[in-house]
Amino acid sequence: MSIELKSYRGAVALALIGVLGAASPAMAQRGHDDRDQRQDRRDDRRDDRRDNRGYVLDNRYNHNHYYPPRGRVFNAVPRGAVIVRRGGVPYYYHGGAWYRPYGPRYVVVRPPFGLFVSVLPPFYSTVWVRGVPYYYADDAYYVYRPDRRGYEVTAPPDDADVTIPPAGSSTDVFIYPKNGQGEEQQAKDRYECHSWSAGQTGFDPTQSLGGVDESQATTKRADYMRAMTACLEARGYSVK
Repeated sequence: MSIELKSYRGAVALALIGVLGAASPAMAQRGHDDRDQRQDRRDDRRDDRRDNRGYVLDNRYNHNHYYPPRGRVFNAVPRGAVIVRRGGVPYYYHGGAWYRPYGPRYVVVRPPFGLFVSVLPPFYSTVWVRGVPYYYADDAYYVYRPDRRGYEVTAPPDDADVTIPPAGSSTDVFIYPKNGQGEEQQAKDRYECHSWSAGQTGFDPTQSLGGVDESQATTKRADYMRAMTACLEARGYSVK
């Protein structure tokens, strides 16, 4: 075999190695995404019922709201989505659903544990786990971190440890912006109204029994809800 032919074959081999090496990060990311989607399909606790958009009903803890199914790919994230970064990867948070880049598009994913957000979804359900309130939406759980004034995505609790509040005892507040407020503004308004309401009433729903004696919990909870509603309505929200 001539020296020229050997050199040519060597150059072709090096070129192929370079192409495969350049492609491997993208292939690895795609493989990671595919594994996440398969895990989501195995672990997802939502109902099989879907609405006319193909969104899936989440009826755990009587939550009863629809979300885009995990693994569904969109050309763009919803307008007004909040960007949260973890390990250099951007996650997009909107209406309780989470999105991550998937090539040139975006795929619906389960948020990683430890991800921090400043606002709860517009719709959420509160459950209690050994005296600590967990906020639930779209098969994701959040706990309040007072040192950061926000919420951290956390691992699902054991079902045996979960207590669902009886009807009429929840402090869940669903707000609808009447003036086009974005999610970041909603977060700011919700937190400031919560702080004001807790200060006015002495009832803090992020603590067990609101931080008051059990004999006062019902009355103080009602006071807190009235204060919270009044504050949010004054800032241009419809409160349910």
